[in-house]
Amino acid sequence: MNKKRLPPLNWLRSFEASARHLNFTLAADELNLTQAAISQQIKGLESQLGMTLFKRLARRLELTEAGRAYMPAVHEAIERLAAATDEIFGEGRAKVITTRVNLVFFTTWLAARLERFTSVYPSVNLHFSSNIWLEEQDKEVDIDVRYGKGNWPGYKSYRLTWDDLIPVCSPKLLIADSNVDINIEKTLEEHGLLHVIGYEEGWGYWLKQTGISCVPPSKGMQFDTLITALEMAVLGHGFALGRTSLVATMLAEGKLVAPFTQRVPTSEAFYAVLPEHQYASPQSQAFLDWLLEEAALSKKESTQLLDG
Repeated sequence: MNKKRLPPLNWLRSFEASARHLNFTLAADELNLTQAAISQQIKGLESQLGMTLFKRLARRLELTEAGRAYMPAVHEAIERLAAATDEIFGEGRAKVITTRVNLVFFTTWLAARLERFTSVYPSVNLHFSSNIWLEEQDKEVDIDVRYGKGNWPGYKSYRLTWDDLIPVCSPKLLIADSNVDINIEKTLEEHGLLHVIGYEEGWGYWLKQTGISCVPPSKGMQFDTLITALEMAVLGHGFALGRTSLVATMLAEGKLVAPFTQRVPTSEAFYAVLPEHQYASPQSQAFLDWLLEEAALSKKESTQLLDG
C-alpha cells in the first residue's frame, strides 16, 4: 500500500497557527516568520495535499471544508508532540514518575526506602497510585508494581522479591507457650488463620507443602489485602501467612514473630512491570534501576535475618 508522504512539519505549524488566528500576519508573528513565508508554506501544503485549505477573502481568511476537517488533527498532533518533547527533553521542569503499586508492597517495603532515592534524585517528583482502585487500573503509568509470576503478555517484568512463606503472629499470642515446645498444628488451630483472597499460594498451599493435614485450610477470617491481614496479626487476632521480604521489618522490630521453622519458597513475587515498547525516560529508568538495587539488598537482608 502506498502511503501519502507527510507534509513538512513547518508547513503544518504554519497551517495550524493560521487556522487559529485566521490571519497570516498574526501567525507569522507567533512563529517569528514573515507573512510572505507563511503564505508560501500554506501554498506548498495545499499543493501537496491537492486541496485548498483557506478561502482568501478581501480582508480575512476563512477555512474551507477541507481545512476545517484537517485542523483538529493537526492541532492535536502538534500539541502532543510539543508536550512529549517538553516532558522528555525540557529543561528546568520537575520530572514526575508515576508508579502504580500494590498497597502492602508500598507500606511494608517501599515507603521506608524512598528517602534513599530522593536523596540522590531530589529533582524527581514521585507520584504513587494504588492498584486496588478500579479507576486507577487503566491509567497510564511509568512503572507498575504487580504480584504474580512475571508472565504478562506485552510487558517486560523485573523481579523485586524472592520470598519464603512463613506463618507470623503477635509475640503476645505465644506468651503462654513460651516455656514449652510449641505444637504447630495445635497452635494454628487454636489461634486461627488469617486468609488473603487473590493469592494462589495461600494457607492451603502452605499446609499442603509442609504436610500439615490436621488444620482446616479454609477456617478463619478472610481479607482482600495482605496489609490488613498483617495488621490483624500484629493485633493478636491469629496467624497471617507472611512473605519474607514484606515482614522482615516487622520481625526485626518485634511486632511479629515467626515461631515455626517450616518455610515454603514462593513462585509468585512482586515485579516492576513496563509495556514492552514504552519509552523509558531517564528519570523512570533511574527509578527502575534503583528499585532493582534495593530488591537485591532486600533479598540479602531477609536471608540474613531469617537465617540468623
